[in-house]
Amino acid sequence: MAHPLDSLVFITIPAEHHLSSAFPGFDPSIPLPVQLAAPDAEFKVTELTREMVLAGILTVFAWDSENAQIEYYRSIMKAVHPGIREEMTEAAILKIRNGDFDLAEEIFRSLRGLDPEDKITVLNLALLMDERADNMRQAGLDEEAEAFDASAFEFYRDAMTAEPPVPTAFFNAGFFYLKQRNYRKAREVLETYLKIESSEDDTAKHRKEKAKEIVDNISSRDLDDDLFKSAYDFITMGDEERALEQIRLFMEHHPKVWNAWFLLGWALRRLERWEDARAAFMQALELGKVPNSGIESGYTDICNELSICLMELGELAESRRWLVSALEEDSENTKIISNLGMVALRAGNKTEAEGFFRTVLEIDPKDRLALEMLAQIEGEN
Repeated sequence: MAHPLDSLVFITIPAEHHLSSAFPGFDPSIPLPVQLAAPDAEFKVTELTREMVLAGILTVFAWDSENAQIEYYRSIMKAVHPGIREEMTEAAILKIRNGDFDLAEEIFRSLRGLDPEDKITVLNLALLMDERADNMRQAGLDEEAEAFDASAFEFYRDAMTAEPPVPTAFFNAGFFYLKQRNYRKAREVLETYLKIESSEDDTAKHRKEKAKEIVDNISSRDLDDDLFKSAYDFITMGDEERALEQIRLFMEHHPKVWNAWFLLGWALRRLERWEDARAAFMQALELGKVPNSGIESGYTDICNELSICLMELGELAESRRWLVSALEEDSENTKIISNLGMVALRAGNKTEAEGFFRTVLEIDPKDRLALEMLAQIEGEN
């Protein structure tokens, strides 16, 4: 795949060129980047436009932040488009809504190149990477999800260095760490958020209530305990046996924490101990009924994991029941919909399975599992 920089050419134009007046502070000795339609596109100086140069400058901002002339390019862009940050941020958000994550990322990267100290843009990049990780994980692309997680982590960390602090950076980072089951870090950044949030509007009040609820839940259940964190880490590293040792030690003192039963079930499921895993997930669901337990953040995951165990045990109707229950909570969760397709296949209903996989592709046209399963079904027909 071609890199965006492959479509750039750098040219110098004389001071008397008709475009020189279009760029405030123009210096004829400094080459200007020109964006071509494609890497192999023919470039004709006679067809040069102001827009081609400005597009080239944005590409430099996005992908060549160490360019020796970047300060010159910044001065041009700020003079020509003083309101570019607001315009491009709106454009990026629209692209995200339309599912065009690649272009949204390039827009935000361009804005970061324009102003590296703009922590709001850094936060927007963190949120985008966070969302992309979720999408990859739902599609079963765990390696790709981890790569986006790593990028999100770096952008969140950068956003939280803003001076003065940006409260929403800490609030959103708290939820990112929560999804990573890094409860200690989640508690720390949410406690910081509660200290620095000074706004009293309805949105801020709601966020503070939510942050306090999560901090209290983590503290009351000791989810930031080293044993819990190490158990999660061992599972992600593929060492389920050591994870079981850690989580059982944790559960000796915390037998009624649903998150611990979920981790136990997850490790057992990965070891293909289907019956034991099912029992653990059922216990997680039972304990999650406790008010303010935080079950709302894990219900679909528990149902999905439980359904996999039931599927492997041949209890297809029960597996489907839990998946349907999860889908009622999260109607566009492609992982849940794909597993409904897998249950239908196990039951011998290829037509129904095909419908589920096509639904997944309507939500995410690049979903690898859905594409593979549809190809397999079509190959068998």
